[in-house]
Parts: sequence; C-alpha cells; structure tokens
Amino acid sequence: MRELILLRHAHAEPPAPGQEDFDRPLSLQGQAEAEAAGRWLKEHGYTPDRVVCSTARRTRETTEQALAALGFIETRQEPRIYDATPGRLMQVVDDNRDASRLLLVGHNPGFEQLAALLSSGQSGDFRGMPAGGIAVLSLPADAALEPGIAQLAAFWWP
Repeated sequence: MRELILLRHAHAEPPAPGQEDFDRPLSLQGQAEAEAAGRWLKEHGYTPDRVVCSTARRTRETTEQALAALGFIETRQEPRIYDATPGRLMQVVDDNRDASRLLLVGHNPGFEQLAALLSSGQSGDFRGMPAGGIAVLSLPADAALEPGIAQLAAFWWP
C-alpha cells in the first residue's frame, strides 16, 4: 500500500485591493491551523516521504507551518497544483509515485473532487474539504490511479 495525503491550504487573508488571488498570505488563524495540521499528521504517524505543494503563497506558508511540527521533509513546489482539476492532480501524483507516502498541499475544489473520485469513483460525490483539512487515501502500491481505487483512511480538519 501507499498513501496519498491531501492538505488543503489553511485560511488565507482576503485579497487586498489589486492583489492577485495567487499572492494571498495565510491569516493568523490559518497559521495556527497549518501548524495544527502538521501536529496531527505527526501524532497519527502520517509523516510523508515527500511534500509537493502549489506555488501559491498560502500553500507555501501552509507547508512551512506544517513542517515546523513535522520536521524537515523533502519539499517540491509544483505550479500545476494551483487551480487544478482532479485529472491534473492525478498526473502530479503519478509523477511522484516513487514516494510511498506523498503529501500534496493545494486548493479546492480540486482536492475535494480528487478525494471523492479516488475513493468513491465520482468527483461529484464530494462533501467539502475545509481550509486546513486533511484527507488520507490508501492506494494499492503498484496500481494505476483510477476512479474508486483508494480507500479514505482518515479525514481531519482544524
């Protein structure tokens, strides 16, 4: 088995006048949520082999806060995660199949749709993934990613 961990970025500040969505920082609440997410992952034995995060500011800051609790882990930034569809996210996961426990840090609606697609077979079957929320999916080690292949092993939110 291998595990895919999806961490949605924590709460971000609303955009300032003229500020791009991509550049929004975490709020104080979001900083605390991201640190709590890192603690939860560590306490439950879900320390990843690799972290791949969106290049958006709020996801990079979520990653930094979570790693403050988890410790140093190989981290890569991936621009394809920002505003990604479930299909695009599956490509990112496939590109990192050598990690037996992969943590992706990104955005909705792509993350909640990916979790639903992999676990239930239907991306419209999602129920929501709160800011700072975590979905842990167990996957067969050598199987190709396809709808319904995963089992939702854990779900947490701050």
